[in-house]
Amino acid sequence: MFLSCVFFPPPPSFFVTAMSVVTVVSMANGGYSETKGKHVQYSKFFHSNSEKSAAKQAKVSSRNGMLVLYTPAFLAGLSSFWLFPDEGFRFLLLKSALTFHFFKRIFEVLFIHKYSGSMTLESAIVITVSYFISTATMIFSQHLSQGLPEPSIDFKYFGVIVFLLGIIGNFYHHLLLSEMRKDGEKQYKIPNGGLFDKVVCPHYLFEILVFWGFAFISQTLYAFSIALGTSFYLIGRSFATRNWYQSKFENFPKDVKAVFPYLL
Repeated sequence: MFLSCVFFPPPPSFFVTAMSVVTVVSMANGGYSETKGKHVQYSKFFHSNSEKSAAKQAKVSSRNGMLVLYTPAFLAGLSSFWLFPDEGFRFLLLKSALTFHFFKRIFEVLFIHKYSGSMTLESAIVITVSYFISTATMIFSQHLSQGLPEPSIDFKYFGVIVFLLGIIGNFYHHLLLSEMRKDGEKQYKIPNGGLFDKVVCPHYLFEILVFWGFAFISQTLYAFSIALGTSFYLIGRSFATRNWYQSKFENFPKDVKAVFPYLL
């Protein structure tokens, strides 16, 4: 059976099984909502919904908000080395990839990103909890796979390659975004360089690769559900971003795609 060649058998956990379904459905709905103009309230989309509604909500600075987003997930990855030691090389790769991913995000928040606004406290809390639960559940699901039959096709080394490609590409395009603004500048500009000449959100494209890297390293059903859900959400947000740029800049190139060069 194909599934047994690719995935570990589902663990005897109703929670993990339920979360696999909930993750895909909720993130796909989030991506669809982005394309319809219902945005998570941060970055350039902070005022895309009703300004009156946004004004009534508690806000935090983008820098502090993003730092809050990633720290609990980073700590979940870091603590897994202590909570689940010596559970095999695949588990070590997954823990390392997750921890490094969120360490990179914190590093970028502190030293790379340039900020121009704020985010609602409600959005910060929702995203923080989502990152933490998904990271902790991915680790727990891998723990539950210990002792179960290994998939007959081993994708973990392929997963490492996909993860590294994603993490490097994402970091590079974040650097390009940060270099667009001089110190003190807050206005948005049309991104250029790298894959920005082909797609408006190459950083999202490489972020998708990061999560598929997790999935191939892990080969658990939950990790694949996270990768699929993340893909749906970031594709939707990429379309919303492209629409935003087209509405703000008359000279925005019409041949630049949303997330996949020449395709989508």
